[in-house]
Amino acid sequence: MHAHPHTHTHTHTHTHTHTHAHHHHSETTGRMLWIATVITLAYAGVEAGVGWWAGSLALVADAGHMINDAGALALAAAAAWLTRRPVSTRHSYGFGRAEFLAALVNSGAMLALVAWLTVSATQRLRDPQAVIGEAVSLAAAVGLAINLLVAWLLGRGERTLNTRAALLHVLGDALGSVAALLSGIAIALTGWTPIDPLLSLGIGALVLLSSLRLLREALHGLMEGTPLGLALEEVGKTLAGLPGVISVHDLHIWSVAPEKVMLSAHLVVRDLRQWETVLDACLALLGERFGIHHVTLQPEPMARTVHWLDARQAIVSGGPGKPTRSPSRPPARCPD
Repeated sequence: MHAHPHTHTHTHTHTHTHTHAHHHHSETTGRMLWIATVITLAYAGVEAGVGWWAGSLALVADAGHMINDAGALALAAAAAWLTRRPVSTRHSYGFGRAEFLAALVNSGAMLALVAWLTVSATQRLRDPQAVIGEAVSLAAAVGLAINLLVAWLLGRGERTLNTRAALLHVLGDALGSVAALLSGIAIALTGWTPIDPLLSLGIGALVLLSSLRLLREALHGLMEGTPLGLALEEVGKTLAGLPGVISVHDLHIWSVAPEKVMLSAHLVVRDLRQWETVLDACLALLGERFGIHHVTLQPEPMARTVHWLDARQAIVSGGPGKPTRSPSRPPARCPD
């Protein structure tokens, strides 16, 4: 028989190390994201016009990718701003999960773009069209420089799942600019137009792999999965191996933000009087070895006492709120 005591001892430990530095980095990241959004959107319009005039699918696709990038960067900037909002009684964990949502939307947009690019390239292979190679090369070269500038701006900020999603868009667009540049040069020199859609398909395949990886991470975080890079069994066995700890159960590890890992667990300890020592060892281990600083641990004794109480004694003793050991039944002890 198992019984839980009426009172539970919860030990909450919150570590706020580097909070101010993190806030400063978040502000810098948000500012860089907004600057990158404006730069990307401005040149996307120029590139789209040149691509349409020159008849280059690779250049039009690259312009569409840059517009997609601008939306992704704006979404990432909004998520970075939302993440910095303080916790409240209504949102006790804050808004860190907004980064997961932004990454989910951005990866979905990338997949949609890859699908459109694949259909367009297939149609262009079946029905080749004339392309002005010189104009394509010039516009693609400027676009590549813009993408590298934006990537540099993003690299100066904090590396989170949110900025990684935005950087994936930008790097994918940079590859698209390279494809358009090579396409324009090849067409100008040889006149072979199929290289334009073929390079577009190759870039689409690379972007597809990165988008699927990002989508997996975003969904994993939203579903409160164990953070990637942490093994639940390893953490549990390591805790159980500490002096004074008999076993660990009800162990949960999840993320409320890409960089904010939480842990809760019940620890069966040999002696509750030594709990403070055991607690310090657990917190040091989790912080130093696994990088987990927001921890909730509940100690439990090896054995518990169950008090039997009949209705008559409950009335005499003043109700169930004041339990008294019944003389007719001795206390029963049972293993945890």
